[in-house]
Amino acid sequence: MALPIQLAGTHWERLHPPLLEAGSYAVDPAPYGPPWGQWDEAGAREAAERGLFAPFGARSNGPLDTVLLAPGDMRGTELILERAGGYCMGIDGRDGPNLACSGCDLPVGTRMDDCGCWQVVRLVPQAVVRLPGPPERPIMEWAELLATGALRHRLSAYRDIPAGAALAQVVVAAGGAPVEVAPGPVAELLGLALGALLPAGKGAKQLGLAGPGFGQEATDLVLVPIHPQTGDMWQPRAGAVPVPMDAALWAELAFPPHRTRLPVVGGLPAGVERDDPLPPHPYYPFQPSWEAFRYTLARMPAVREPWLRALYDPGC
Repeated sequence: MALPIQLAGTHWERLHPPLLEAGSYAVDPAPYGPPWGQWDEAGAREAAERGLFAPFGARSNGPLDTVLLAPGDMRGTELILERAGGYCMGIDGRDGPNLACSGCDLPVGTRMDDCGCWQVVRLVPQAVVRLPGPPERPIMEWAELLATGALRHRLSAYRDIPAGAALAQVVVAAGGAPVEVAPGPVAELLGLALGALLPAGKGAKQLGLAGPGFGQEATDLVLVPIHPQTGDMWQPRAGAVPVPMDAALWAELAFPPHRTRLPVVGGLPAGVERDDPLPPHPYYPFQPSWEAFRYTLARMPAVREPWLRALYDPGC
């Protein structure tokens, strides 16, 4: 699978589901794990070589290309108890690799399942060997992804995370210019945040959608899905700037669920509508994840531009 966008953020003091589906894996090219350091200890150049272009929390000096798996897919490993520290509901990998091979006791990976963590195992690439196994799942075409429901958004409670990552991509693509969004799902998802981050005025760029089974809106910027297996971005026709976003969230915008009030058949007389109360309104308007917004920007070279760095830095 492509590296899940959910890694861009978490919800504090909440137990999270597994990051990956059973039987799948992803590779994280970024460094992960101890030893940890601060941004200014190495300098901007070394950090940029490791894919980080602005300060974002502690800087990892751990291995690159850790292999991510669902915890339930692990076999033949045992927990290293002295490295099983966590916050309150599980283990968070703060002490480095906490799983050892049952046969040789070599530390091989890190399991995380604490609150505020996606449940995942990260295998250390230098400690494991890939052996021949069953054939890889075939790469699904876009039409097949839509027809089989593979793009159905299963993490609605965490939709603010891919929304925050998409917001960062839109801001960079706009280059500091105003962005206008026509009323609809995209405006409900990103409109308020874009209005707060970018100036208003003339020369605004129009933001719309483009993708498989949807076509393309006549706008300057178009949100397009990222293939969940390959990580490749769907390509629009010439003339529009593509802005990548999580495919499941894109599908939710392009094909929103259609709910209608229909007469009930069976329990009530014909023509009588059920009077169940409507779902309660949320306490606050939807907001994309600020953590995911900064996480994404920190990994984009454009964040070094002064106008964008002013948006990125805390307290702006």
